[in-house]
Amino acid sequence: MEWNNLTDPGQFEEISKISKTDPVLIFKHSTRCMISSMALNNLERKWKESSIKPYFLDLIAHREVSNSVEDIFGVQHQSPQAILIKDGKVVYHTSHNGIDFKEINSIANSEETL
Repeated sequence: MEWNNLTDPGQFEEISKISKTDPVLIFKHSTRCMISSMALNNLERKWKESSIKPYFLDLIAHREVSNSVEDIFGVQHQSPQAILIKDGKVVYHTSHNGIDFKEINSIANSEETL
């Protein structure tokens, strides 16, 4: 799995553009939280080849970017959190132990939404 680091609010325009052709996953991670570390480890271990473009957001180091996620995509902040974007819109989000690659990938490859 190769993460794209999400470090600047300006990247949301790029993410919206990419999501027109490929689903985008934003993973919000707290480096101070054991649950977040477990969710990240679980996601990375189960990740398989996918058309999903994964973005990693260290919300401790980039709090302003994390706050912008809620403003731009309308998803209430949680940590850890996985947000799936297709065609510029959030089609799925989950947090904590609900973060599961198989489910995310299934939704990314279907017409299913929230």
